Amino acid sequence: MTSKSEGLAGLQTVPIFSALSQDELEKVFDLARVVSYEEGRSIITQGETGFGFHLILSGSALVVRGGNTVATLGPGDFFGEMSFIDDQPRSASVVAESEVESLVLGGWEFKPLLRGHPDLAWKLLVHLTGRLREEQSSVDAATC
Repeated sequence: MTSKSEGLAGLQTVPIFSALSQDELEKVFDLARVVSYEEGRSIITQGETGFGFHLILSGSALVVRGGNTVATLGPGDFFGEMSFIDDQPRSASVVAESEVESLVLGGWEFKPLLRGHPDLAWKLLVHLTGRLREEQSSVDAATC
């Protein structure tokens, strides 16, 4: 099981949380919970409505879209931030490739945090814009 200090260290590596003070990071950690997933277990499922932001603390997971593996995630990687914000269906599935420990933060906890920390909200917007640009680049490359 991940300790609080390990969880805080993980949060500090996430770009969207980098503007937070140590005290604010502790508040985020205290709002979250650590969840373990066995190898092969689905963490999130494409098409389902999501509510949680996940930060991988240990292990590895596969991102699967339309039945195809599109990425591998490991410690420090995060997912779920899009559905987390707009309450829309998940754009991909994430499946534990090995045993995974994930720090999970629910939307009902995260949204008030965003409202109280504009720097955090801005960093999230920058991150999501980057994801949109990556997606557009892959679409453009496929159509050329």
